[in-house]
Amino acid sequence: MFYFVYVLYFSKDRQFYTGYTNNLTLRLEQHQKGKVHSTKNRNPFELIYFEGCLNQQDAHTQRKVP
Repeated sequence: MFYFVYVLYFSKDRQFYTGYTNNLTLRLEQHQKGKVHSTKNRNPFELIYFEGCLNQQDAHTQRKVP
């Protein structure tokens, strides 16, 4: 199963958010609908980067790389 590391940019507060998921489309939909606690009041956002990883551990590690 692939995992994706992704970076969102929130224009409202000019901040970035980095996350990982095994279903990027669903996760972006959750962010858009305000169902993600840490980003629910920060919309709109722009997906500025995503990368596929072979497993969850790799995705988690990549998420922390500056």
